[in-house]
Amino acid sequence: MAPIDPHSFTDPTHPLTTHISLSFYFDFSSSTITASALLSLQRPHTGALSLDARSLSIISVLDPTTNTHLPFSVTSPPDPIKGENLIVSLSNHSSLLIVYKTSPKSSALQWLLPTQTFNKTYPFVYTQCQAIHARSVFPCQDTPAARIRYSARLNLPRQLSAVMAARHLDRRAPVAGEAAILGSHCDDTVWCGDGRVVEEFVMEQPVPPYLFAFAVGELGFRELGPRTRVYAEAVGEVLDAAAREFAGVEDMIRQGERLFGAYDWERFDLLVLPPSFPYGGMENPRMVFLTPTVIRGDASGAQVVAHELAHSWTGNLITNKNNEHFWLNEGFTTYAERRIVEVVQGEERAALNIGIGWRGLNEEMERFKDNMEITKLKNNQEGVDPDDIYSQVPYEKGFQFLWRIERQIGRPAFDEFLKKYIATFKFQSIDTETFLTFLKVNVPAIEKDIDLQLWTEGTGIPSDAFEPVSSIYTKILSLANEFKLGRMPREDEVADWHGQEWELYLENLPKSVEASQIQALDARYRLAESKDYEVKVAFLQLAISSKCRDYYAEVEKTLKEVGRMKYLRPLYTALVQGIGNAEEKILAKRVFLEARECYHPIAQGVVESILSKHL
Repeated sequence: MAPIDPHSFTDPTHPLTTHISLSFYFDFSSSTITASALLSLQRPHTGALSLDARSLSIISVLDPTTNTHLPFSVTSPPDPIKGENLIVSLSNHSSLLIVYKTSPKSSALQWLLPTQTFNKTYPFVYTQCQAIHARSVFPCQDTPAARIRYSARLNLPRQLSAVMAARHLDRRAPVAGEAAILGSHCDDTVWCGDGRVVEEFVMEQPVPPYLFAFAVGELGFRELGPRTRVYAEAVGEVLDAAAREFAGVEDMIRQGERLFGAYDWERFDLLVLPPSFPYGGMENPRMVFLTPTVIRGDASGAQVVAHELAHSWTGNLITNKNNEHFWLNEGFTTYAERRIVEVVQGEERAALNIGIGWRGLNEEMERFKDNMEITKLKNNQEGVDPDDIYSQVPYEKGFQFLWRIERQIGRPAFDEFLKKYIATFKFQSIDTETFLTFLKVNVPAIEKDIDLQLWTEGTGIPSDAFEPVSSIYTKILSLANEFKLGRMPREDEVADWHGQEWELYLENLPKSVEASQIQALDARYRLAESKDYEVKVAFLQLAISSKCRDYYAEVEKTLKEVGRMKYLRPLYTALVQGIGNAEEKILAKRVFLEARECYHPIAQGVVESILSKHL
């Protein structure tokens, strides 16, 4: 049989895991977790069972009913993308217990020293498991085709607290005997040591492994609404700023329910992570993780929250079966996000959002011109690291495909289709063919009006994709065209602009202009100092491509203060690509050497691949 997932060792003939019970002992001094994972299977199994693992030291595998050892092996050397295949021999077993230890090099975990936190007092650790990094926290069938429920017991220093993408049950003292299975690696004297506390969580809805998430640190929170808190490091000004930025979240949830059906995850809490977090947001159910760069002081950062909220229906509730169908997560969520934004912030704001996405999609076509396979919605990722090809294509081309269907059948009919789609496939993982079959059954003859195969399997942007039309969008593009002729926008023309307007304007300027034009634009509008990183990074990209070296100190500062890949990727790429930029390449290499340890392991790998390609 064909494999379930090109990024997993999971065998399609083996039973899938339905539940995992985890015990974690956090050792901040060694940046490791001593752990056990009790895996429950769909049915008893005899023979080999393949699990994914990466940078884990497997101590033992046991029959949980008899405590006898089960034979196991770990493939070596590791696959450069998938990691190790942990093969356990079972004999009519429906569960197995794995005792293991994580590595300081776990690709999902970032351990922060106290000096890397706001208060500089206590350490911090957090996970980022998408796309294929859960296997570096616990051995599992690390594919979204395998949906799991889980429970977790986290043993940590008393001064710290934990949050998870799960329901919090208790914070209590450790109990002797509950870590017996960890043996000499973590006996009662360690588990019940002075100053330790246990936090317990449970996730009762089945989720793909990449949505497993926790963070441990000195945390505080602010209440936002009846089902939402915002957490962050326990710093008053950070928590207060986050609470102001995300004050409208409850309204977003209500609008999402009106559009897409009931919110099935009970709570929608937010965690603002330290600046090293590699993404804008991660849609972990019940506990969305956010970069601090979305706190802009004007509530515009709530748009990232709208995207992660939309995942509660599209991505978390219905999930792509594997990363080759990633557009089912992100195209649907981008569409849903813009519908929420349209209701909460207005049609013009949604049109700006679409316009920025349209520009980004066209730029991705240029980025992948030598690998057009990646411009397909459904693509072949055999032998490809999903982190290396992460792009706006599944988001924006996926959005355009759904928007094309909406235009064909009308919004009321498409809304009904969406609600039926979500209700039909909730808590399932599906592929593109399943969606297309459902579409053709529920919208008869749609394939006569829209070339579904071209949209899902064709390269590039189909001719019936659609650039947005709105007065503000048209005005901004017109002003960007005038800049090419030497005219800067007047202050009265930009008086009511926010970050999105500036971002769209900057992204539509020519990639290389006179350095003097860059300096004049910044002298008038102080774009290099913008608190909105979307604006700042768009401006700094222009400065680099125009060899305007006055701004290289600001480029260096930006690369050292944030770890979000949306900013690292374009700035490092701008510095190192092309010819005649020896100074820029030296700068990129030096800055990465100095900043590397402040980046999450996923971001480290992405930057390393950019530098290795061009240096």
